[in-house]
Amino acid sequence: MDYVVIVGGLLLAWTLLQWVAISKRGNKNLPPGPIPLPLIGNLHNILGDQPHKSLARLAQKYGPMMGLRMGQITTVVISSSAVAKQVLQKQDLSFSSRTIPDAIRTNNHHHLSVVFLPVCSLWRSMRKILNSNLFCGNKLDATQHLRSQKMQDFITYCGKCSQTGESVNIGQAAFETMLNLLSNTFFSKDVVDPYGNSGKEFKDVVWDVMEESGKPNFADYFPLLKRIDPQGIRRRIGKHSDKLLQLIGGLIDERLEQRRQSPNGCRTDFLEVMLNTSEEDPQAFDRNHIEHLCLDLFIAGTDTTSSTLEWAMVEVMRKPYIMNKAKSEFADVIGKGKIIEEGDIGRLPYLQCIVKETLRMHPPVPFLIRKVDQEVEACGYFVPKNSQVLVNVWSIGRDPATWEDPLTFKPERFWDLKMDVRGQDFELIPFGAGRRICPGSTLATAKLCTMLGSLLNSFDWKAEGDIAAEDLDVEEKFGLTLARARPLRAIPISL
Repeated sequence: MDYVVIVGGLLLAWTLLQWVAISKRGNKNLPPGPIPLPLIGNLHNILGDQPHKSLARLAQKYGPMMGLRMGQITTVVISSSAVAKQVLQKQDLSFSSRTIPDAIRTNNHHHLSVVFLPVCSLWRSMRKILNSNLFCGNKLDATQHLRSQKMQDFITYCGKCSQTGESVNIGQAAFETMLNLLSNTFFSKDVVDPYGNSGKEFKDVVWDVMEESGKPNFADYFPLLKRIDPQGIRRRIGKHSDKLLQLIGGLIDERLEQRRQSPNGCRTDFLEVMLNTSEEDPQAFDRNHIEHLCLDLFIAGTDTTSSTLEWAMVEVMRKPYIMNKAKSEFADVIGKGKIIEEGDIGRLPYLQCIVKETLRMHPPVPFLIRKVDQEVEACGYFVPKNSQVLVNVWSIGRDPATWEDPLTFKPERFWDLKMDVRGQDFELIPFGAGRRICPGSTLATAKLCTMLGSLLNSFDWKAEGDIAAEDLDVEEKFGLTLARARPLRAIPISL
């Protein structure tokens, strides 16, 4: 009882301090928004498990730049491409920091993470390593054979399911494929066996970290609660990330032992690049940085791609004319039944349209999360220091002011629309924009095209059970990624 009284008193004191701070802003023109309640602010306005939809509805009333109080955190929500362009391009530096969720502070990850570091020398160094040694064109070309092999493994697995009449859990199979694709790029080895329990621990711990990270955390809305971690989210993520860092550390130890036994061995993977970089300047980039960078890449590069592929399959299966049109393109360009290679993508414009339309309606993450470290003026409004900024990518992709018939999945809309996902067209920014754009967007888009194209060109598909493909639902589950509420299980049928 005393504990509850103390916490309640601290929260009340914090609320009063916030009201004093607000009153000191005087007549500064804050973004419009609903009136916040004492203590909880506007949390009641977004109750439920679909906050991206709640905020989109509020924006219809209060405008494309809206101010809210999420508990005790000042939050600015951006819901239009024009305002997104202002803050992510024209004022990118002012909006370049990121809010750090309390759960990310475990293992000191926020001080080592390329995702959450502010724009600083370490962040620039880590981005340079990624852009120069992992995601640039010649490096992607050099590792294409690894991705091609993982794609072959994916299709082989689906083929075995086809022979037995078993369904494929599309999201899970794609998740395992992406884990192995990344682990081969980093470490030149698989970490998951889709036919057995080998690598199950690695897969499960990555999944656990993402699941916990996607849960709403009261400590993010009420900073005084960070000390006590009331829901235990930081504690559980700490346990999972400890295990993942140990697994990554084991792979690094294995490589260091190989280097000792064969110092002149020829290795070209990303781990080798990172180890060489660390040897050149251990003060700037050490083993701790390597482990946390690998953690970032595994978390960022798996569920985002696999959930988007699952959405693409659902949307294509729901509309047989799209499936048939795509299959016709494959047959004409590369031949029926063949696996799609990355070099084929440029000759498959309808496949590209399907992927763009999927990213428009089902972006991998619903919000781009930023923060302002100093007060700033944007679009005529005052944004207070330390405000959290949410760019509602989901809402922008469904904005009727931009998109005709925005709730209909229609790849043809991109036929003559010269629009890309590289951060220059703010009507379509699933990977972000500005200096904090996802560095792996090119690889992610290529993998979506090759995985989706290969699944469609290698098999016909039907939904598990008695569900007609046209009746598949599109219900969403909000979390770290915007996943489908029920996993898609589909049966591959050999052509």
